[in-house]
Amino acid sequence: MQNRTGNRAGSSIVTAQIIPRAEHNISRKKISDNALKVLYRLKKGGYEAYVVGGGVRDILLGGEPKDFDIATDARPEEVRELFRNCRLIGRRFRLAHILFGPEVIEVATFRARGRANDDAAGEADRDVDDSGLILRDNVYGSMEEDAFRRDFTVNGLYYNIRDFSIVDYVGGMEDIRARRLRLIGDPEERYCEDPVRMLRAVRFAVKLDFEIDPATAAPLAGLADRLEDIPPARLFDEFLKLFLSGQALQTFDELRRYDLFARLFPQAESAFATADGARYLDFVRAALASTDERIARDKPVTPAFLLAAFCWGPIQEQARWLEEEGNSRAESQQIATSLVLERQQSRVSVPRRFGVVIRDIVHLQRRLEKRHGKRAMRLLGHPRFRAAYDILVLRARAGDAPEELARWWTDVQEMDDAARNRAFLGQGGKSGKGDGRRRSRRGRRRGKGREAASHGE
Repeated sequence: MQNRTGNRAGSSIVTAQIIPRAEHNISRKKISDNALKVLYRLKKGGYEAYVVGGGVRDILLGGEPKDFDIATDARPEEVRELFRNCRLIGRRFRLAHILFGPEVIEVATFRARGRANDDAAGEADRDVDDSGLILRDNVYGSMEEDAFRRDFTVNGLYYNIRDFSIVDYVGGMEDIRARRLRLIGDPEERYCEDPVRMLRAVRFAVKLDFEIDPATAAPLAGLADRLEDIPPARLFDEFLKLFLSGQALQTFDELRRYDLFARLFPQAESAFATADGARYLDFVRAALASTDERIARDKPVTPAFLLAAFCWGPIQEQARWLEEEGNSRAESQQIATSLVLERQQSRVSVPRRFGVVIRDIVHLQRRLEKRHGKRAMRLLGHPRFRAAYDILVLRARAGDAPEELARWWTDVQEMDDAARNRAFLGQGGKSGKGDGRRRSRRGRRRGKGREAASHGE
């Protein structure tokens, strides 16, 4: 192991550890061919270039990275000059994306942490608000400064294509060996710079099976309310990473441990504290476990499923209050769903396409209670039937719906046509209403109108 000295933020001397190829398990065979092309072209162009972040971390831990990020001293415009397949993105954090068909290699210029509106890098391009939140971060710097700007030590390791060594300014190798997640710098200051780092701390700890360093964990609960300053659209992106990566249940428990879940889904957390809260919580945990199981089996998942689970308890509590005010059950459910989704938008935004699915899933829970007649039979062909049925089964497991009802809908899906007709329509396959004769066209039209009005379709 060798040492390399440099300047941190242009002042204090920092000694980097240089881990030679013989002392680590990263080889070029484990790095994307396209990432290697980018590294070598930057090197040929006279620039420094390193694989950095999750790609280095995951290989060291024996995993297979999903992508490879590259850090360089080339400015974004200089990167674009070298690659015709390059596009520049971002204002808050300007990046170069090198496109190789479906694979995108992200290239970032070394950055310095700097200070609010600091001009140390030769350009006033860093904006920080009064609370310390970074609004724009394009102050370029050295590799040493870039290392200390990164969030966690395990993400601050650089793989050098020139001699195949790892450059470590922040003690990341030691933390990887100890399976410890530690923030670089003062934790409270770093969380204030970007409160989303609190969510990343939980996500990485769960994903990597690491312990969060006590100093890194200490400020989490006290600063949780800082997440309310983050745009809801950005928090939706974080929601996807937190809950659709295969460790949703464990992530949920850890978020609640640090009071972070309540900042994302305050209505759900409030519902857990009601008289029926234990059932709502058991149902949510069952939905999270089901999602993890589907991901493990490489089955498709949709964010709408978990969003519906998180919203279910709040919708039921709101609907109960509306019914007590004199609204019908159907009307109460519809109004409650709209109100809960509208309030949720101020925390984690729900894209419209998912909001439609959530409404259908919630609406179908009531329709699934009615098992007889042609209308009930038509539910099997509804595009949201399967999701609604899965929710019903999980509710039954949590004691929030009759187990017999869930079993009936499970059994009816396995029946042949004749048995299914008998189950829905009775002996002989008729609805059992009247003498089975066809109603007049006028009567059918009136009946359809009443049906649509009563269910909000």
